[in-house]
Amino acid sequence: MIAQSKTYDDNGIELREMVTSLEVENNILREQVRLLKAKLFGRKTEKQSAPEDNGQGLLFNEAENFSVQEEEKEEAITIKAHNRKKTGRRPLPEDLPRVDVIHDLKEEEKVCACGCMKNRIGEEVSEQLDIIPAKMQVIRHIRYKYACKNCEGVDADEPAVKIAPMPEQMIPKSMASPGLLAHVITTKFVDAVPFYRQEGQFKRLGIEIPRSTMCGWAIKAAERCEPLIELLNEEIRSGPLINIDETTVQVMKEDGRLNTNKSYMWIFLGGDQERPALTYRYNPTRSGDVASEYLKGYKGYVQTDGYAGYDFLDKEAGVIHAGCWAHARRKFVEVISASGKRKGVKGRTGNAEKAVDYIARLYAVEKEAKKQGLNAKELRDKRVEKAEPVLKEFKEWLDKTYPMTPPKGLLGSAISYALKQWDRLTRYVEDGRISPDNNLAENAIRPFVVGRKNWLFSGHPNGAKASATLYSLIETAKANNIEPYGYLRCLFEKLPSAHSTDDYKSLLPNRIDKALLSML
Repeated sequence: MIAQSKTYDDNGIELREMVTSLEVENNILREQVRLLKAKLFGRKTEKQSAPEDNGQGLLFNEAENFSVQEEEKEEAITIKAHNRKKTGRRPLPEDLPRVDVIHDLKEEEKVCACGCMKNRIGEEVSEQLDIIPAKMQVIRHIRYKYACKNCEGVDADEPAVKIAPMPEQMIPKSMASPGLLAHVITTKFVDAVPFYRQEGQFKRLGIEIPRSTMCGWAIKAAERCEPLIELLNEEIRSGPLINIDETTVQVMKEDGRLNTNKSYMWIFLGGDQERPALTYRYNPTRSGDVASEYLKGYKGYVQTDGYAGYDFLDKEAGVIHAGCWAHARRKFVEVISASGKRKGVKGRTGNAEKAVDYIARLYAVEKEAKKQGLNAKELRDKRVEKAEPVLKEFKEWLDKTYPMTPPKGLLGSAISYALKQWDRLTRYVEDGRISPDNNLAENAIRPFVVGRKNWLFSGHPNGAKASATLYSLIETAKANNIEPYGYLRCLFEKLPSAHSTDDYKSLLPNRIDKALLSML
């Protein structure tokens, strides 16, 4: 009987252990399902809701509401000794041309009841914004010919007929002017309108330009711009910091690969922080060899997310690898999203909120420093004073919480990620030129991701390479507050006559003379 009781106890213990294990596994699986549902159907922002948003108010935050708020932004005006908020539309830009439409009373309405004519004492002006659809025009290059009627060229050691030379063209023997070429490329790579949709737009204007022709123009224009990309790469590698990120792209007709295989578009951002440069680079793989090859010989900081392909940077001589707090925070936010609950939830979700609060304190230091306009050295000193104590407290909390958390759960994974990345995550404190996160690279790659949703894939590796070149120029221009169409038009006009390295450097989007752009 004693042996049977012992067996029963042992079995009971085994059953209880099995039930506990299954409960933990069940909770982890349910958590993953809730996270997937949150990603599919939930809010996309990682920003935490205010308490007043916890109800159904967000259901009625339609785009129309936001558009009204945008249109009626408050404008402060000073009235004697106090400020008053003035609502209404923002004034339209002064540089836009004005067309005056006069509205006057009829002559009989200008006669007063007393029989006298009324005098005009003022006017009231209201403005509406009008738009004129795109207008096509043909540029005719007329080249005069000259010949000598006296000797008909017999006495001269040159052709009998001389003709004025044709200006060098971006695409020789093409009907595409610099303006048309810039429009087509801007519409696709800035506005994310694929070539087949542009083909339809041109048809409505009475012009037939096949999508294959526009694709050919883009590839040839990109080939002419390759010297600029090499110069941008040199500037990026000059340091002191390079941000790297990558995203998927589907490319057809790759050698030895199926059309369904995923390829990658890499982005490298760096150089002078007052005049940043960035380049895209297409590659069939996500291997760390892509970044390794690009960084060959580079010395300085490199900032990335936690992808394992970047682990080689920790062993690279002369390279200091910094991490990304945005990625670390995102994993804790996923725990909150998977709970299906809002702030104030206790348990594992409460721990995730505490982690998010720690990270918020770190960013509060950055926000305060930005308001104060601190330089890099001053920012470093402020981080040492304000951020380092928070980091120390956060690290102690992570070390204490991790052993009590199921390692395969979302919270366990989030804490594990933060601990493994800790040395990289804290590296930004060392230098005020480094941001706490890799958002600069993520923001620069976002326009490509938006475009990819519209044109879906590249039809050939040559097209993917051309896209990388054109995105590099456009996004560098945007990073330097230069309007992309104006830059591309100027570039396509000047590039054919550029021959020296200095000529090409003067046309880089982060170095071009803005006065030159204003002349177009």
